[in-house]
Amino acid sequence: PRTATAQLNAATIVSNPQPGDLVFTVSGGIATHVGIYTGTGMMIDSPKPGKSTSERPVFSGVSGYGRF
Repeated sequence: PRTATAQLNAATIVSNPQPGDLVFTVSGGIATHVGIYTGTGMMIDSPKPGKSTSERPVFSGVSGYGRF
């Protein structure tokens, strides 16, 4: 799926993420951001326009993880 919300709805929600799982931030039932879990508490994402895609710690606002 193309949008973060569509990806969230299609994924199998997991509580113990593995590398390659998606990391979701959800607000009001809508996924507002998605990244890729790389392991040991880290993820790859593009935070916002003008910022570089990078690996960084999973941030505190994460709502859940999904697997395909």
